[in-house]
Amino acid sequence: MLELKTPQEIAAMDVTGTFIAELLDDLAGRARPGVNLLDLELRARTLLAERGAQSCYWDYAPSFGRGPFRNVICLSVNDAVLHGLPHDYVLADGDLLSMDIAVSIDGWVADSARSIIVGTPRAEDRRLIAATEEALAAGIAAALPGNRLGDISAAIGAVAADYGYPVNTEFGGHGLGRTMHEDPHVSNVGRAGRGLKLRQGLTLALEPWFAAGTDKIVYDPDGWTIRSADGSRTAHSEHTIAITDGPALVLTRRERVTAAPR
Repeated sequence: MLELKTPQEIAAMDVTGTFIAELLDDLAGRARPGVNLLDLELRARTLLAERGAQSCYWDYAPSFGRGPFRNVICLSVNDAVLHGLPHDYVLADGDLLSMDIAVSIDGWVADSARSIIVGTPRAEDRRLIAATEEALAAGIAAALPGNRLGDISAAIGAVAADYGYPVNTEFGGHGLGRTMHEDPHVSNVGRAGRGLKLRQGLTLALEPWFAAGTDKIVYDPDGWTIRSADGSRTAHSEHTIAITDGPALVLTRRERVTAAPR
């Protein structure tokens, strides 16, 4: 069941989205070689507490997880891409770190993810991150009133195909608003002109994520962390958007410098 948001409700989600963008900026600035993932988790908890925000991840217990998630952010390193459980790991020079967080402020949710390189970058990692960022931008550009959900999915998938990266269809974007996950599911590959017609007031989290060498995934023993099945590097970019009467409004907006060209 779809819930279209009023302009006032979208403005409330925008407040949450702005906070998330600032939080990810803060963590990105702290993610250096020698920093423990648990330090980043603690910093995220501190920022949420100072803002009076609630984590959407704490006690999250979907069918694919192992028990309730007892952290406020997902931190995934190198071949890990989704639902990374923060643990005692010290970041090394050249690590590829994906950070994903969903937060509720005054009952309204936003969700965003960002991948960064810790220390010395590798060209192939910069290219992979660039692909997810370009795919996200393409999906946002296709999120126009009157277009179809498949137009967003097709735009994301076309960028992946252009870069030569396979696309997993088990996990993708989703609706959100009062809760972290609402209808509809937004696949990262699809057919243009198909699916739900986009209407003003629809709010979505678009989140292209790619592994360099495979579309298959495996789970860590922790029951949460998802990795590429072949051990290849991964990247993940996500924004929360609102469909308007024109171009989509990006609620988790930030200044972004696109990674190196392909």
